[in-house]
Amino acid sequence: MNKLAEKILNFAVELTEVKSIVGTAGERDSTQKVWDRLSEMSYFKEHPDQLYFVDVDGDSLKRNSVLAMVKGNKEDSQKTVVMIGHTDTVGTSDYGEIEAFATRPHELPDKYSQVHIPEDASKDLASGEYLFGRGIFDMKTGVSTLVHVLEVLSEQVDELEGNVILAAVCDEEGNSGGMLQVVPELLRLQKEHGFEYQAMLDTDYSAPRFEGDQTRYLYIGTVGKLMPSFYVVGSEAHSGDPFRGIDPNHISSAIMEEMDYNMEYAEEAEGEVTVPPSSLRQKDLKPEYSVQTAKTSFVYFNFSTHTSTPDELLEKVRAGANKAFQKVVDRLTEQYRIYAKRSGFEFHELPWKARVLTYAELLDKVKAERGEEVDQRLDELQQRLLADPTIDERDHAMQMVAQLHSLWSDQEPVVLAYYSPPYYPHIYVKDEMPKEKALLQAVEKALENCDSDYDIQMRKFYPYISDLSYAAAPREAGAVESLQDNMPGFGVKYRLPLEEMRQLNLPVVNIGPFGKDAHKFTERVQKDYSYHVAPMLVLDTVKNLLD
Repeated sequence: MNKLAEKILNFAVELTEVKSIVGTAGERDSTQKVWDRLSEMSYFKEHPDQLYFVDVDGDSLKRNSVLAMVKGNKEDSQKTVVMIGHTDTVGTSDYGEIEAFATRPHELPDKYSQVHIPEDASKDLASGEYLFGRGIFDMKTGVSTLVHVLEVLSEQVDELEGNVILAAVCDEEGNSGGMLQVVPELLRLQKEHGFEYQAMLDTDYSAPRFEGDQTRYLYIGTVGKLMPSFYVVGSEAHSGDPFRGIDPNHISSAIMEEMDYNMEYAEEAEGEVTVPPSSLRQKDLKPEYSVQTAKTSFVYFNFSTHTSTPDELLEKVRAGANKAFQKVVDRLTEQYRIYAKRSGFEFHELPWKARVLTYAELLDKVKAERGEEVDQRLDELQQRLLADPTIDERDHAMQMVAQLHSLWSDQEPVVLAYYSPPYYPHIYVKDEMPKEKALLQAVEKALENCDSDYDIQMRKFYPYISDLSYAAAPREAGAVESLQDNMPGFGVKYRLPLEEMRQLNLPVVNIGPFGKDAHKFTERVQKDYSYHVAPMLVLDTVKNLLD
C-alpha cells in the first residue's frame, strides 16, 4: 500500500471510531476530528485563517461543518473547485448484540462470528479485501480521501493554478443543515476572494447497481428528490351504514396503489432511469377507536427526479391522485349497486365526486372567503408548532394543510396535494454550458490517465440522495415558486437557500469509494479501489478542472 493510500485508510478508520450518529452531539466530535487533522498540515499552520468552522444556525446541538481553503500560487487564476463530504452517519442499533463494536473496524470482524450475516458479506469478510463498520463506507473513507487530496494539493501550491475548497459537513443523513449553511458561505467567499467556481465534487459511496456488478462508477450530475403528499378528506359514517360515507383510507390506499413502485412515474434521461416512487408514510388522523369511519388521512411519497421540476411533478401526481379517487368512487358505486340489489333496496346514485386541489389553490379559495383572517390563523398555528421540537417538518406541513382546510366552508370529500420537506433538486449535466463541458472533459481525462485493471465507467446522475443537490436550483420559470407555494411551512419550519443555490449553479460529480451495504450492519468498503484508485481519480479531476 502506497503512502497516500495508507494515510487515507488510517484516518478513515480513526474517523469511523468517532461515533457521529446524525442528530446527536457526536457529530461535533467528528467535525472536530477533521479540523484537528487539517490543522496539523503545514499549509494551515501558515494560513490558519483559511481553516474554520461553519456553525448551523439555531441548532440545539450546536453542530458545525469544517471549511478549508488552499490557494494556488501559480499564475493569478481564480478558478476554484469545491469538494464536499459528510461526517455524520446513520445509527448503529441494527448491529444488535455487537452494536458496541459497530464503529471499530479492526475489532468488528471477529464479532460477526456471534451473529448470522448474509453469504455475500461472509465471503467478503473472509477475503480480507474489505473493511467493515458503520460509516467506513458512508462516508468516512470519502472524507478522508478529500482531506488527504487537499493535503497533497497544499504541498504543491507553487504548481497549483487556482484554488480548492473543502467542506466537511454535518447532518447530511438528516436535514442537510450543514450543507445548507455552507451554500451561502461559499457565496460569501466568492464575493470576498473573487473565486470562479468550476464544479462541486463529492466522494460519497458508490455501490454495485445489480447482483454481481463489479463495475466502478463515477457519476456526473445527481438525482433529485421531491415528496408529493396528499391530505385526504372523506365523509365519516357509522360502520354499520358505510355507504353513507366515503373512507379517506380507501382513497389514500388507492393513491398508494396508483403510485407506489409504479414505473410509470419513474424518469429516464440518457438511458439513466430513476427508481419508482415509494411511500414513506400513510395513516389516518382519527384520534380514538370507535365504529365511526375516519374523516381524514394522509400519505406521502419519495419521488426521484432526473428532469421534472416541482411544478411539473405536482401536475403529474395531481392527475394520478384524481385517477385513484375516481376509481374509489366507481368501486363504491358498483358495490353499493350490488348491496342494494341483494338487500332489496332501491338503488340511488352516491353523491361522491372525485376532486383534487393543490395547497395553493385551496389557500386562494379560503382567502377569498375569509380574507386576512386566514394568514393570522395560519401564523398562530405555525408559532405553536415551532414551539414544539417534537413536531418534524413533515407533520408541520400536514397540520398546516389540516388547519387551512378547516377554515373552508366546503367540507365535501377532497384530496389536497402539496409538498412535504425536504427538497433535493436534481442536477442534469448536459454538456451544453462551458462548465459542464469542462467537468465532463476533466473526468474523462482522469479516466484516460488511470492505470487500473478495474472496469470504471462514467454515468449520469448519482443515484443516491446527497448534498450535491444543493449546488444548483431549477432556473425554469415558475418551478421554484410552485414548490414554495405548495410546501406549507416553507421559509419558517423548513428553510432552503434557493436563491443562493441558483447563484452557485454548479455542475457536480461524485467519485467515491467502492463497497457494499451502506446503512446495513454489514456496511463495508473495498480497500484496493477505495484507497488506491479512487483518490487518484479525485486528485486528477481537481487538477484537470484547474488546468
